[in-house]
Amino acid sequence: MKVVAFNGSARPTGNCTLLIQEVFHQLHHHDIKTELVELSQKRIKPCNACYQCHENRNLRCAVEDDDLNDCIAKMMGADSIILASPTYIGDVSSLAKALIDRAGLVARSNANMFRRKLGAAIVTASWGGAIHAFDSLNHFFLIGEMILVGSSNFNLGFGREKGQVLEDKKALEAMKTLGRNMSWLLKKIAR
Repeated sequence: MKVVAFNGSARPTGNCTLLIQEVFHQLHHHDIKTELVELSQKRIKPCNACYQCHENRNLRCAVEDDDLNDCIAKMMGADSIILASPTYIGDVSSLAKALIDRAGLVARSNANMFRRKLGAAIVTASWGGAIHAFDSLNHFFLIGEMILVGSSNFNLGFGREKGQVLEDKKALEAMKTLGRNMSWLLKKIAR
């Protein structure tokens, strides 16, 4: 079993990464493999609405000069996908948005190819807009017929500066619960 997480933050070792690591700690405790993809280290262009993915139906985006198809392959190779983003102007980052727009269109063009994989959204915020960003990430999972994994609260953490999210005890507990719930569900599905 494998979980891949995509961090949509411009800061590769910031608050989103710290929350993902809390989830990963629980997954490792249950012998589940993990992979973290830092979107800030990738080049993913916005969707250009060419609809070639709908014409080709080959599980790939027709735009080949960036890293999106590598991300899609990682999603296909995982049993569960985590999408994380900081809140930028009340929504997800442009890095996260480019990933969900393009991977989502490729998935829809290929009979919802992520169908029945598990999904979970994680959001950080310095103050407001976190629920809207959380919803935006969850739309990727829900529209793709994926199974959302819940926690003891919304998967949100608060803090602007790197490391501040570690002071958010509710967020840390929610991440631990999310990791435990994801582990439990992955094992149930694998039977």
